[in-house]
Amino acid sequence: MLELISEHACFGGAQRFYSHHSEAIGLPMRFSVFLPPQAREGKVPALFCLAGLTCTEETFMIKAGAQRSAAQQGLMLITPDTSPRGANLPGEADSWDFGVGAGFYLDATEAPWNKHYRMYSYVLELYELIVREFPVLLSSIGITGHSMGGHGALVLALRNPDLFKTVSAFAPICAPSKCPWGVKAFTAYLGSEQEAWQQYDASALMKQRHAPFPSGILIDQGLSDKFLSNQLFPHAFEAVCQAAQQPLELRWHDDYDHGYYFISTFIEEHIRFHHRKLGGIAQ
Repeated sequence: MLELISEHACFGGAQRFYSHHSEAIGLPMRFSVFLPPQAREGKVPALFCLAGLTCTEETFMIKAGAQRSAAQQGLMLITPDTSPRGANLPGEADSWDFGVGAGFYLDATEAPWNKHYRMYSYVLELYELIVREFPVLLSSIGITGHSMGGHGALVLALRNPDLFKTVSAFAPICAPSKCPWGVKAFTAYLGSEQEAWQQYDASALMKQRHAPFPSGILIDQGLSDKFLSNQLFPHAFEAVCQAAQQPLELRWHDDYDHGYYFISTFIEEHIRFHHRKLGGIAQ
């Protein structure tokens, strides 16, 4: 059952925050939805926006500045939380890059995390809820994300191209099996057997595919991002895209770092990217 927590008028539409009980997580979860003014008249395309480490369902909606262009384009925005809340597991709040606020959009298999830390399945559960409860064009849904959320967006899109028709990312973790953030999270959530990690590694997944998104993938990356060299590895993803004949627009930006000032600068172009490609898909 959906509980509307708050609603705010925004660019002619409505910014809403909801709570509901998640079957995948086994706990209450929160998410946010921006309904553009066009949603009053009928179904609209939609974009899932996955946030990064330490974020909540509010962060993208408050900081990215996406609602203005989404209202202009008639695009619904959906942002889930980044992890379960209230699981009360030992050590889940001890570090900023693991546990609370750091679900990594995967389904944990290792105890005690496997009971509640199932963010991959949660995003798919939320997808079904959105399609059921909101005026969404079913064949016109895309996904984007930032950092850990960029990793989640790429993985969810590559594993579910029938659900997510477009994909983009800001400074995504492109090869989590090879970076400190990913190794820490994957070892705890999935165990030490690295074969199990590959299903949540965008670079590994792309190696197994041939041009899954022929209309292209968009990634923006700041050159002053302090995490670029040791955590993100966009060149690895670029190389496997080339081998898979997957069109990729990887845009490099001087001076920009890893934060939301970077995202807010280029978010309109991502909104237009998704709307342009989703708008061409027949319902």
